[in-house]
Amino acid sequence: MLENYFPILLFICVGLAVGAGPLLIGSILSPNKPDSEKNSPYECGFEAFEDARMKFDVRYYLVAILFILFDLEITFLFPWAVVIQKIGMFGFLAMMIFLAILVVGFIYEWKKGALDWE
Repeated sequence: MLENYFPILLFICVGLAVGAGPLLIGSILSPNKPDSEKNSPYECGFEAFEDARMKFDVRYYLVAILFILFDLEITFLFPWAVVIQKIGMFGFLAMMIFLAILVVGFIYEWKKGALDWE
């Protein structure tokens, strides 16, 4: 009965080995020479000048959400492009309507100034 669980045990062991193996190999083979420069905070080539937990402007999050929204909608084009021969004119018109709605939304956001960064 336990032989039925052997593949699961093997899968767990391989997963742990793949996860822990590189960490162990890296800690054994890599040199460990800490100094003040390596341990100092680093921010884009400059010394840290503010607290890392500072508050961001809401517009940053709006632009990020809009990017994700439009980026994810564009991913619908890939499966559509693969099956365009099979779905014919109905599929083509459905995607054109989808893209028209996407363009209208993009123009609306642009006119409202959501993409402007001051």
